[in-house]
Amino acid sequence: MSSFAAGRLTRRHRIRITPWAALAFAAAALALLPVATIALTATANTGTLWTHVIANVLPQATWNTGVLLLGTGIIATCVGTGAAWLVTAYDFKGRGILEWALLLPLAVPTYIMAYAYLDVLSPLGAIQGGIRWMLGYSSPREFRLPDIRSMWGAVLIFGFVLYPYVYLTTRAMFMTQAANLVEVSRTLGVGRAGIFWRVALPLARPAIAVGVALVLMEALNDVGAAQFLGIRTLTASVYTTWIVRTDLPGAAQIAIAMLIVVIALIVLERWARRNQRFATSAQRARQMVPQKLKGVPALVALGLGALPIIIGFVGPATYLVLEAIKRIEFAGVSPALIRATINTVTVSAIATVVVLVLGFAIAYAARLHPGRATNGAARIATLGYAVPGTVLAIGILIPVAAFDRTLDGLMREWFGVSTGLLILGSGAALIYAYTARFLAISSGGIEAGLSRIPTSYDHAARTLGHSSTSALWRVHLPLSRPALTAAGLLVFVDCMKELPATLLLRPLNFESLATLLYGEAARGTYEDAALAALIIVVIGILPVVLLARMGRTDADRV
Repeated sequence: MSSFAAGRLTRRHRIRITPWAALAFAAAALALLPVATIALTATANTGTLWTHVIANVLPQATWNTGVLLLGTGIIATCVGTGAAWLVTAYDFKGRGILEWALLLPLAVPTYIMAYAYLDVLSPLGAIQGGIRWMLGYSSPREFRLPDIRSMWGAVLIFGFVLYPYVYLTTRAMFMTQAANLVEVSRTLGVGRAGIFWRVALPLARPAIAVGVALVLMEALNDVGAAQFLGIRTLTASVYTTWIVRTDLPGAAQIAIAMLIVVIALIVLERWARRNQRFATSAQRARQMVPQKLKGVPALVALGLGALPIIIGFVGPATYLVLEAIKRIEFAGVSPALIRATINTVTVSAIATVVVLVLGFAIAYAARLHPGRATNGAARIATLGYAVPGTVLAIGILIPVAAFDRTLDGLMREWFGVSTGLLILGSGAALIYAYTARFLAISSGGIEAGLSRIPTSYDHAARTLGHSSTSALWRVHLPLSRPALTAAGLLVFVDCMKELPATLLLRPLNFESLATLLYGEAARGTYEDAALAALIIVVIGILPVVLLARMGRTDADRV
């Protein structure tokens, strides 16, 4: 009996290397390589460099980053949670529009919102000019609003762009809370506000923690908005240390500090969700019936719900449309914008295909060979999404540059031909960065799609003589097409919007829409960047529509 148990244990932990498992392990290794490279670089002897970084760079950058994350987290939590409760607990005219419109700021990257409001709220802009006209002032010297190039400006911009992450997770939790909890609270004399503070909010704490963690990681990843607003964050310090000062080791040392912040955020999010099991577990519980509002209360609710949309989407989008129209009327569409659009679509499409293939391999390997090995590979492969783009770029550049140098030396020695920067110069390194960063979106979405396919279909395919690959083409791929489409759309749009990794790993004379916008805004030629920003925002609306449809579908299932 004991030998039989030992045999079962041995077979259980035996790793079966099939093509799908090998591809999943390769994807995990590619995702782990940048992080391992950064860790090894941190242990290297850099002389007095680390002392210089600690004394002159890290204190101010870490303080700015901490203040930015704290302020952004507070605003995103308040706005996202408040908006989620508003559209869940109350019924008023326009509520149906607010439910999906509150997601629209997700279509506007932080650097585009910073770019738009820098021009709109400038001392010579229309808003300050109109205020001075109403107050009877004639010049900015007599009256001007506080400069948005400041920490408070960055906190507001980040908070009103990123709050939908909290809104999404918290609204889903509010919608699944059982109506009987609310009814019991009402019978005990608790009002609607008391229900929110005593019942709904404690139950939604794990969902809020997940949303806030996503908000803080997105804020940490930003480099464009911080540069525009003059905030010296850790991410901006990595960029300037690498590009401006050409100090790659120093940038790697700062990247280590960013990794520590990321780990701290993950640990904090897990700690905040440690008691999530106390949430209701009722099966198919009734939804909470929203309270009907009419008259002035309904107008106030509509105004409160519309305010984040106006600040986070309507204002920047209106500005971009007007500036784009003026630019087209004055100079038409520039060839540089056309080239940048083609570059962006091409690289994003290639990266999306690679991400989908690897994501499907990870999810399919976990389905075919469930166990610690495949589950571990899946977790490692999703590591890149938590790592800021600048850190990934540092971790990718070092091994890729070493490979390019080695290959070029061998080709010169053996064949007398120089390959130059084969991977860096061709854009393959940029596709690698996109793949490592967004593989979590693909594998997670596809895994969710495959989980809805009963395993009996696999057994039926096997009994009919189909291999795992044949069953994939005939069964799993057709049935998981909606999950593939959704994951591909999300990955494609995220690749188009990615700025830090694109700035640091793009080939020479290569411009994407994001880098073109960044360059024009850095030079102060805002009108030239309006079209690029508008294209990014318009395409960014597509996943928002997808998320809104998914939210309505989930609501119908509750």
